[in-house]
Amino acid sequence: MQTRIRRIPRTRRSMAGVSLVELMVGITLGLLVLAGLAGVFANSSRSRSDIERASRQIENGRYALEVLSQDIAMAGFYGEFNPNTLATYQTFVPTTPDNDVCSTDPAVWTSYMNIAFYGFDNGAHAPSCLPGNLKPNTDIVVIRRVYGCEANVNGCAAAVIGLPYMQSSKCGTVDGRELKSATISDYYRLGLYGTGGTTFDRTAKDCATAAGMRRYVEYIYYIATDNGQGQQVPTLTRLELDPNSPSGFDVVPMVEGIEMLNIEYGVDFLPLGAGDGQPDGYTADPNSYVPSGCDTAHCSSARNWENVVSARINILSRNIDTTPNYTDRKTYALGLDALGQPITYTPGDSYQRHAYNTVVRVENVAQRRDLP
Repeated sequence: MQTRIRRIPRTRRSMAGVSLVELMVGITLGLLVLAGLAGVFANSSRSRSDIERASRQIENGRYALEVLSQDIAMAGFYGEFNPNTLATYQTFVPTTPDNDVCSTDPAVWTSYMNIAFYGFDNGAHAPSCLPGNLKPNTDIVVIRRVYGCEANVNGCAAAVIGLPYMQSSKCGTVDGRELKSATISDYYRLGLYGTGGTTFDRTAKDCATAAGMRRYVEYIYYIATDNGQGQQVPTLTRLELDPNSPSGFDVVPMVEGIEMLNIEYGVDFLPLGAGDGQPDGYTADPNSYVPSGCDTAHCSSARNWENVVSARINILSRNIDTTPNYTDRKTYALGLDALGQPITYTPGDSYQRHAYNTVVRVENVAQRRDLP
C-alpha cells in the first residue's frame, strides 16, 4: 500500500514595491523638513551673531565709561601732598596748554599740578604729540595724578630709571622750619628717577627715613580712527607719559568701537577757600566760560580749569561689524556744546549703536574745597 504524501501548496508572497510617485512624495517631504531645519539653524545662528555683537558693544561701552570715570575721579591725586597749602596755588596761568601737555620737562609738570584735569573741546587745538589718527569732532581729555601705591611697596612695581616719580615730604619740619611756611620745593620732589636731574631726598614721618615715591602719570584720552592694528575701527585710545619712549608718550588702544566722546565740565565758580566743592554750572569749554554773575577774575580760563570739580561723560559705542539688512537712523544725544546747544548724531549706516553717559566727581579736587 502506497503512502501518499500530501503536498501543501505554496502561498505566493506579495512582493509589493515603492512607486515612483511615492518616492517623489517622500523626497519632497524630506526636503521640506530639511529646509525647515535649515531655516531654524540659520535664524538661530543669525540671532546668536546679533546677540554676540550687541553684548560686545554693550561691554565695550560700559568698560570705556568705567575707564574714563575712574581716571577722572582720580585726577589731582598727589599722595600726601596737598597743593592747596601752597601760597602759589591758583596763581599760575597756562600760556600754551595745547602743547604743554606734551612736555617731558618736570618744570612744566610742576607748573600744571593745579590743573589736574584739562580738555580740548571738539578736538580743537589738539596737542602736537597726538598721532595723526584723531577722529574729527571728538573731545580730548588730559588727566594728571600719581599712582595709588608707592614704588616697591605692597606689590607696587619698583622705580624705573628715566620714568617720572613724585616724592612727598611726610615730616613736619624742613631744616628746622615748619613745613607750612616752607617753599614749594620743600614739600615734594617731582622729576625723572635715576637720571641725576632730581634728588629725591624728602623724608618720612620720622624725618630721617627716605619717603616713598609714587609714579607720576599723565594720560591723554582721545578717539582714534583705527584700533592700532591697521583696522579702521574707532577706538578709545590713551597716550601715557613715558620719557623713555622716543616720542615721550606710549600709544595704548583701550576700547574698540567707541565712536564719539563729549565731556562737559562742572565748575565751582568761586576760588579756593570760598567754593564748596559742588559744580555751579557745566560747560563743554571752560576756556571761554564766563557764567552770569561771575566776573572774569574768578572765571578766567585758568581759574575755570582749576575749579573743575565734576564731569559729565557722553560716549557713543558702536558694533565692530555691520548688521545685515539694518540701517541706523536713530538720532543720538551726546550732551551740550560750548554754546549750550544739544549735540546730536544721526549715522545712517549699518552699525548698531548705544549712547552712554554718567556724571563723575573729581574727588581729589572737590574734596579739598568741601565746606566743613
